Amino acid sequence: MNKMFAIFKREYLQAVRKKTFIIMTLLFPFLMVAVMVIPGLLMSRGMGQKRVAVIDGTGQLEAAFARPEEKVEKTDLEQEARKSLSGRRRGPQLPSTITIEYVNRQGQDVEADSKAFLDRLTTDTDEEKLEGVFVVPTNAIADQEAPLKYYSRSATDLMTQERLARLANRALQSLRLSANGVEPELVDDLLRDLPVEAVQISRTGEQKTGGELNFIVAFIFGALLILPSFVYGQETMRGIIQEKTDRVVEVLISSVTPMQLLTGKILGVAAVGLTQIFVWIAMLALAGAYGATTAAMAGVNLSQFIRPAVFVYFFVFFILAYLTYVCVYAIAGAICNNEKEAQQFIMPLVMLMMLPWFLMMPIVMNPDAPFAVGFSISPVFGPITMFVRALVTEPPLWHLLLSVAISIVTIAVFFWVTAKIFRVGILSYGKRPTIPELWRWLKAA
Repeated sequence: MNKMFAIFKREYLQAVRKKTFIIMTLLFPFLMVAVMVIPGLLMSRGMGQKRVAVIDGTGQLEAAFARPEEKVEKTDLEQEARKSLSGRRRGPQLPSTITIEYVNRQGQDVEADSKAFLDRLTTDTDEEKLEGVFVVPTNAIADQEAPLKYYSRSATDLMTQERLARLANRALQSLRLSANGVEPELVDDLLRDLPVEAVQISRTGEQKTGGELNFIVAFIFGALLILPSFVYGQETMRGIIQEKTDRVVEVLISSVTPMQLLTGKILGVAAVGLTQIFVWIAMLALAGAYGATTAAMAGVNLSQFIRPAVFVYFFVFFILAYLTYVCVYAIAGAICNNEKEAQQFIMPLVMLMMLPWFLMMPIVMNPDAPFAVGFSISPVFGPITMFVRALVTEPPLWHLLLSVAISIVTIAVFFWVTAKIFRVGILSYGKRPTIPELWRWLKAA
């Protein structure tokens, strides 16, 4: 036990004293925020400012594409309907990142008139350059099958296309209703979108809101759960390979058993991962203290988003996930002679072990689906999947206990297999063993 503790202490102190450990521990939360926030900001802003020409064959949609503060001259027969659209519009509005160049082509050939604007999609002159051309046909109000067209320099400019289409369709629907005798002042109210509030019903009947925030929290905690397991599993593999290369392991096993060496290494690196996680959680708690106080004063119940039991689940399932994955990395380090070989050996296994992360979206959106339940009580995949389920819903207690029990059995089997392969592999050099040779190692050990 003392020898195992000495190995544990050495592995732990050797890792936490590194400058890279300290830097990454302090910077990782900011990097995570940047990775999550910056793409969202870019998406919300439509990847920059866009200038779009709207060629309107009906001549009646100018108000739909005007901003609320802009005044639009109203002279046609649909003056009242357009007043409703511009003055009391409650539907989708034009994003601030899109600048509209409105062109009235009422009763004209919009296809022919749009050619001059299409040429501006490929011009290099900034004053004339367009990112898109949106064409509304002359018969769009009368003919419900008339297609709207959006021309752009990018075939994937779906966000701008969808926004313009929603504005045009909402305005056309309003004009059709007005033309069929519906009072203009009622049109906007009839087409008004109602907000949907997501409410979760717990097993005790308690109602909880904040589904969007729970969705984000699930991804953040899921990343905190899975990333350290793989990062420090990689460190364990590299450490074993380095000791094999330097022949240090030959000196070590002269005074300790392979099982003591393996256990000390795994637990030491696990302690490093837990240290980093606790630092991140402490930083997150400090950063959120002000916001939590403000939310509490505003009457927001934060327990709807993060329950105290979540932190208990996180600690338990982090340990289970880490011990599950690190054994695979230890095997790779024991049977391979260099890091390149180990990476080739471990990559297919890593892709398989990361299935819960790849399926995170459907698991979060439907945590009680049969496939999610099956993953949560299966070996290897259980810790991560069950933690996410426990975060976004309330799985039955027997699901939690069964997942923990299966994970413990899996870890015990992995430790047994790893120890046997480790015992032979740490002193093996040369060609990487094949699967039949690994089987002979298990029987020989």
